[in-house]
Amino acid sequence: MAKIAYILLCHKDPEAIIQQARRLTAVGDYMSIHFDARAKAEDYNKIRDALDDNPYVTFAHKRIKCGWGEWSLVEASLYAIESAVEAFPRATHFYMLSGDCMAIKTAEYAHDFLDARDVDYIESFDFFESDWIKTGWKEERLIYRHFVNERKYKRLFYGLFEVQKRLGLKREVPSDIQVMIGSQWFCLRRRTIEAILAFIKKRPDVVRFFKTTWIPDETFLQTLVRHLIPADEIDSRTLTFLMFSDYGMPVTFYNDHYDLLLSQDFLFARKISPEAKELKRRLGQLYAATGLKFQISNEGRSLYKFLTGRGRIGRRFAMRFWETESTLGRERELMIVVCKKWHVAKRLLDRIRQLTNVPAIEYIFNEEDTPIPDLGGIESSLWKRTRHRRALVRMLFDYYETDRLIVCMDPSNLDLMQDFYSDRSRTKMLEIVCDFTDDYLIGHAMRVGLAGEQTSQATLQRLLPTIRNDMTYESDQMRDANFPMHYRLRESSDAHENAEKLAEFLDIPKDRALEIAGSDHLFAD
Repeated sequence: MAKIAYILLCHKDPEAIIQQARRLTAVGDYMSIHFDARAKAEDYNKIRDALDDNPYVTFAHKRIKCGWGEWSLVEASLYAIESAVEAFPRATHFYMLSGDCMAIKTAEYAHDFLDARDVDYIESFDFFESDWIKTGWKEERLIYRHFVNERKYKRLFYGLFEVQKRLGLKREVPSDIQVMIGSQWFCLRRRTIEAILAFIKKRPDVVRFFKTTWIPDETFLQTLVRHLIPADEIDSRTLTFLMFSDYGMPVTFYNDHYDLLLSQDFLFARKISPEAKELKRRLGQLYAATGLKFQISNEGRSLYKFLTGRGRIGRRFAMRFWETESTLGRERELMIVVCKKWHVAKRLLDRIRQLTNVPAIEYIFNEEDTPIPDLGGIESSLWKRTRHRRALVRMLFDYYETDRLIVCMDPSNLDLMQDFYSDRSRTKMLEIVCDFTDDYLIGHAMRVGLAGEQTSQATLQRLLPTIRNDMTYESDQMRDANFPMHYRLRESSDAHENAEKLAEFLDIPKDRALEIAGSDHLFAD
């Protein structure tokens, strides 16, 4: 009978990981966990303390920091796989999961399903000939070398690409390899996994090639399986049910999707909303159940397409996506950095990105050219971003696969702050209180069009008190709003005082907060 070793890549929510491991191993299956090294040490220790005495659970023999689109995701998977192969000699199948996945069939059904056919389940389509990649780069992922994280170092990432392109620094795919592409959510037989691990040791040239491709978790294992395993032993599909909206974002499942999920021809579903407590409870009880029969109708994708289509063609009572996504999510934390001196806030965010793993976005509602990912058009103008503010921010949470997000706002955005504070999510604010010299205020007047190069000194002197009072008024408005968890970083305070506020705001150790607060020239004009 099939015995499954689940390969779990995760980076948050230790309690959910513990529960997931206990549920899936209670019936005799196994789990190997890689917990992102960027995550909090106390979260990892909590998982280890809870699961170390479980003989059906092991941990990746090495933890690394993972980044979207990087080789690190493949490397983390391989570390967890290697540990599982060694720890669980009776495992017959290795199934990739994330922390957002839950079983939608019983263990009994899953084992019978895998026993029925001696095949590997992994999406594996020809990289160049298939239409698996709908938009964006295709061959550029492979023929150019990608050394840095696209999300973290966007300008450098695309700068290096342009340099290679101009200099004609293309490279060839290894001659005996047909590159394949597909979803990272696989279920592979033990002999396939062992063949892959042996191939990696034998062919370091292939590994070196994929290490500098972009998004190798969609190509590396998919390519090796097709290279090593006969085609009639590969079912080019995933056993994890997932859908994407027209905006390229994963569709999230809620409490009322229970019956729909059980009727799909899949063993797991991704992704389950953190707010779907009842759905999680029912699915949590499902895996260990016995004797259940499942009526497979498999209408999930066509039903979703139909319902969303009614909204697109303008049916009067069809809910638009920004209406269905009108809350950020109860489990999420939005952190707002407010500062009139935008360059100061940007410097602070840059240091936060360097020293934490929290995604941080600059003045998204104030600057048209703020670097943000492609979200299907909602990000294309300040008007759209502001009008659909909650939908935009929720999509950013989903894009970065995080429950914590930092955004910058100008002090004049009081209505936006009030709106986000009224959401069910947890909202914090860090106000950066700067000193304003006369020279700075004059420069500000010129930037916003209140003055020009020809404006007389006398006129400027009359403007200064008004501008200064306006900035004070904006700060007073925020204070009068009585926002909870409103912290203040002051230019007039020393680094230790500011570090205490930063530590509370970011929920990080004080020594790390001091590294940020003590940054050179943080408040310089």
